[in-house]
Amino acid sequence: MNKNSMPLLAIACFLITARGAHAAELPTIQPGAVWPDNRGQHVQAHGGGLLQRGQVFYWFGEDRSQTNAPRHRCVACYASTNLAQWTFRNQVVCLSDPENLGPDWVLERPKVFYNESTKKFVMYAHIDGRGGYKFASVAVFTCDSVDGDYRYLKSFRPLDHESRDLGQFVDDDGTAYLIFEDRPFGFRIAKLSADYLTVEKEVCLIPEHLEGGALVHYQGLYYVIGSALTGWNPNPNKYATAKSLAGPWTEFKDLAPPEKNTYGSQSSMLWKVTGTKTTTVIFMGDLWKPQTQWDSRYLWLPLQIGDGKLWLPEPKPWTLDLQTGEANF
Repeated sequence: MNKNSMPLLAIACFLITARGAHAAELPTIQPGAVWPDNRGQHVQAHGGGLLQRGQVFYWFGEDRSQTNAPRHRCVACYASTNLAQWTFRNQVVCLSDPENLGPDWVLERPKVFYNESTKKFVMYAHIDGRGGYKFASVAVFTCDSVDGDYRYLKSFRPLDHESRDLGQFVDDDGTAYLIFEDRPFGFRIAKLSADYLTVEKEVCLIPEHLEGGALVHYQGLYYVIGSALTGWNPNPNKYATAKSLAGPWTEFKDLAPPEKNTYGSQSSMLWKVTGTKTTTVIFMGDLWKPQTQWDSRYLWLPLQIGDGKLWLPEPKPWTLDLQTGEANF
């Protein structure tokens, strides 16, 4: 061997070793498994959503802990820098029936936005009760800090429409939208007001009877997904695409093999991670256990996406490199 090639060989070996070490350092996300937080307790963030502030991700969701007071409904907040390992920050909401909705009132699918102009964190959630899902409204909370105690502000029906399952979407230009299921008509995409405290205008009514609505903007196309109205039971989630949020939207197609019922999950959010090499879109879904809700699990998986097609691969452990944007099974 030429002695001059030795330094190059050493550098190559170092790079290979460094890449391998870096890959080994990446924590694994295990779909469907117990997801322990820093305390060793299963993450309580069901029906939730993400918010990013700087390099930190915040995961908000329904806190279904068995230790909650029977008539209280709670929302927990967790923080992470890698989307895999989560630190409990606070039970940001723990509220007793604010609208006299009855003992079975619900507070579901919390989603938090940050308003740059008011410097307020604004939470939307589905609030319901009075003998079933008849109230069909949104609850609005605000807070001065991301993981502080959120104050209940009000409830209302957005643009006087029924609202059940909620989704959130912030476009690449920073515009914030609420996605909500309007049972008689389908589901709606609506733009929030400048202060995020109400809904300013409807952007689109999609006349498909779906809930668990979620959106992502990827390579010039909007992708929307939703779940059929089967209660706690899983079903084949579907997706459609459009060049504009206002539509027209394509016909809805299966997200996964229909016989798999979205691998037992229901859509909650789509999250886009853009790195130096690629962009990964994560499907965030819930594996509901209605009889033991505190043990409900999560199905997070990187989607196969592009050219108007979306596909959810079979669940297995995977890693995500936030720096490069690469996801690997």
